[in-house]
Amino acid sequence: MNHLIPLIARLSISVIFFVSAIDKIMNFSDKIEYMKKVGQMSGPLEILLFFAIIFLLVGSLSLILGYKIKMGAALLIIFLIPTTFIFHFDPGTAQDIQLMKNLAMTGGLLMLIAFGGGKWSVDK
Repeated sequence: MNHLIPLIARLSISVIFFVSAIDKIMNFSDKIEYMKKVGQMSGPLEILLFFAIIFLLVGSLSLILGYKIKMGAALLIIFLIPTTFIFHFDPGTAQDIQLMKNLAMTGGLLMLIAFGGGKWSVDK
C-alpha cells in the first residue's frame, strides 16, 4: 500500500494545476481581463498567460505521468511564486485561504523535488 501513496499524492496535487490550465485555455480573454483588474497588470499579458499555461500543463502532466517529476514540480513552483504574491497576497482578507493553499501546494511540490515520485513513476 505504501507504494500507492506517492502516486496518489502526485495525482492529487497535479489535478488543480491541470484543471487551471484547461480553464485558462478555455477562458483566455476572461483571464486576461482578470489579470488586468486584480493584478493591476499591463504589458504583454497574453505572453505571460501563454507561459503560465505552458508551465501548468507541462508541470501537471509531468506529475501525472511520473516523468521528470522534479522538473515538473519546479515549473509549478515557478508558476506559484509570482501568482501567489500578485493575486493572493493581501493579508487580512478572503485571500488568506488562497495564500495558505498556495503555500501548502508549494510544500507538497518541494516534497516531490526532495523525494521523487515513488515506485510507480517513469522516473523510478
